[in-house]
Amino acid sequence: MTQQQALVIATRESRLAMWQAEHVQALLQQRLGRAVDLLGMTTKGDQILDRALSKVGGKGLFVKELETALQEKRADLAVHSLKDVPMDLPEGFALAAVLEREDPRDAFVSQQHASLEALPQGARVGTSSLRRVVQLKNLRPDLQIEPLRGNLDTRLRKLDEGQYDAIVLAAAGLKRLGLAQRIRHCFDPAQMLPCAGQGALGLEIRADDAGLTQDLAPLAHHATWLAVEAERAVSRELGGSCSMPLAAYAVWQGDSGQALRLEARLGHPLQPQRPLLCATQQAEVADIAGARALGRAVADALREQGAAAYLAEA
Repeated sequence: MTQQQALVIATRESRLAMWQAEHVQALLQQRLGRAVDLLGMTTKGDQILDRALSKVGGKGLFVKELETALQEKRADLAVHSLKDVPMDLPEGFALAAVLEREDPRDAFVSQQHASLEALPQGARVGTSSLRRVVQLKNLRPDLQIEPLRGNLDTRLRKLDEGQYDAIVLAAAGLKRLGLAQRIRHCFDPAQMLPCAGQGALGLEIRADDAGLTQDLAPLAHHATWLAVEAERAVSRELGGSCSMPLAAYAVWQGDSGQALRLEARLGHPLQPQRPLLCATQQAEVADIAGARALGRAVADALREQGAAAYLAEA
């Protein structure tokens, strides 16, 4: 690739996805002095809105078309919300960088109610995340949890139309689109643990593009990358998919910043009122191998508590 050629970023066309791609576009133009174009695409995940992702192929539906564009060399890189990226990339693709994380928490959004605790008995709460369903049911067994699909603007519109008393969304997306004022309350991770990679952006490229790997390296945020690698390793070890209500969140501890504390929670996919399985481990982590080892240790701890019986129902 010559210096004069424009880099092409493949991206979904939702407003949030375009913001993320434009954010990376601006970083590349500033740091590399390269022209960068966007290739907007509609994925199957964007098109299928009447069924839960777990029923139609999982979150990988949001990335497959973008990977096809990379494979066919119509694009050089793809920008993803890392929580939407399958734990194992197809052969020939690689994550070249993980950017610094935005707020990883889940946000409580409601027109009339200030928090989950303030909701009336039997209130309708919208989410299509099984991870959120099992945690909400453990916090408030009385709630009616109802499916909620569509892009961010669609979900907010459905709330505003009165279809739900409240909805739960990723805080990062709301903040990136300048919609932080819609957040009534952010869940503390002790109350609602985020999913692996939530709030982080990943840059995917063809694995053999060594030059681009080098060019993208300055965009990587080392601490975020190691944290999300640990989180994703839990899911990978347990065979993670959209049909598995798993939360995993890692936080750096202490002044040295070398100790990574990783917590994971697993719910029952068919009986959300069943108790959550919880595991926490901490370790000194200096590289991706160490992060993944920590993730495996947490997955093992969940297995010791009976995760296999829960996973068998997924």
